[in-house]
Parts: sequence; structure tokens; C-alpha cells
Amino acid sequence: MPRKLKKGYFVKGQFVAEGSELDLELKRELKGTDEQSRTDLKRESTELQKLGEALLTLRADLMARLDLTEKFKDAVADAKRITNFEGKRRQMQFIGKLMRLLDPAQIDAIRSALDEQHNGSARENLALHQAEQWRDRLIADDEAVAQWINTFSHTDTQQLRALVRQARKDAKPLDNAAVSKGLAPRQGRAYREIFQLVREQLNGGGDVPESTDPLDS
Repeated sequence: MPRKLKKGYFVKGQFVAEGSELDLELKRELKGTDEQSRTDLKRESTELQKLGEALLTLRADLMARLDLTEKFKDAVADAKRITNFEGKRRQMQFIGKLMRLLDPAQIDAIRSALDEQHNGSARENLALHQAEQWRDRLIADDEAVAQWINTFSHTDTQQLRALVRQARKDAKPLDNAAVSKGLAPRQGRAYREIFQLVREQLNGGGDVPESTDPLDS
């Protein structure tokens, strides 16, 4: 009688009989690969879902620059308007599905826009801090006034000096009782106008040097 053929398959030219130790080992490896793939897909899906949620916080000008369909942008706009919890949840799931349809370049663009928004805020905070430092130095030190005028040639010199004089008059010295209470000197309109003037110049209103940090001088 002819010998009954074993059931099996070939892997790289090698016959693997069903039920053999090699067959079981290969199936275990295959199962592990499948489980790993499912884990990777789930993690990627979760990341895209969070990225879609972050889009709700993106500024309108940055959103307009993204190469997204009107359907996608409308979905984000609708999600912002929905206040019902369940309705919001379903809308975010829909946005998550749309996110998974985007190509890698579009996803990278979304990440870049969100990063620009975050870092832009950090730069704005730094600019505000520098403006506050310059304002305080201008009011406290005539040399700082001269340095500012020399650095920012577009500044209205007479206006700046008048504001500084007024700010110094407004900032009356505190008595010991007020100091003990932690009270700050009263600041008038000139104080605020100096800050505005400085901020406008630092934001590009004049000839801005490479370094505008008052502490560098």
C-alpha cells in the first residue's frame, strides 16, 4: 500500500507536518506577531484620537493652513459646538475615524501646527516678560532710557521721556506700613502706556536688534 501522506505545508523549502513541534512553534510565533500588530494598531488609533481631540484647541488661522477636507473641518467645528456628553463622544469618535484616513504628511502637518501654537505661546510669554523688564528699567534708570532710544531709533523720544517722567511722579514711595503689608506702589496710566510702547517696539515696530533682553546690556 502506498504510504499515506502527512498533512502539512512548506516553510522555506522545509516540510512542516501539522501537529508537529515545529508546526506548533511556528503557530505560536505567528500568533505573537498578530497580537503585536493588534497592539500597535490600537496604540496608533489612540494617538490619532488624542490628536483629533487636540485639534479642537487649534487656533483658526492655524487650522485654515491645514490641508484638510471641508468635511473634516466641519466635523471639528461641530465638535466645538456640541455640549451634550454623549453627542460629544460620538462626534469625537467620528473625528477619530477621519484621522485614520489621513496620510502621514497630513498628520505631521497637524502635529506641527499644534507645536507652533504651543511654542508661539511660549514666545509671547517671553516677549511680555522682556517688555515688563524694559518698562521697569526705563522708569528706574535714565541710562536705560538712553540705551532704548539708541537701540530703537523709531521711538518717539519726547513721548517716551514724558511718559517716564509721569510714571515716576505717579509711583509715590510707600510708607513703612504699606511696605509691611506687601502693597505695591500705585501705577498710573503712564506706567501702562510705557509697557504698550515697549511691547510694540519689541514686536517689530522699530529697528529690533538681535538681542532685546535688557539684562544683556
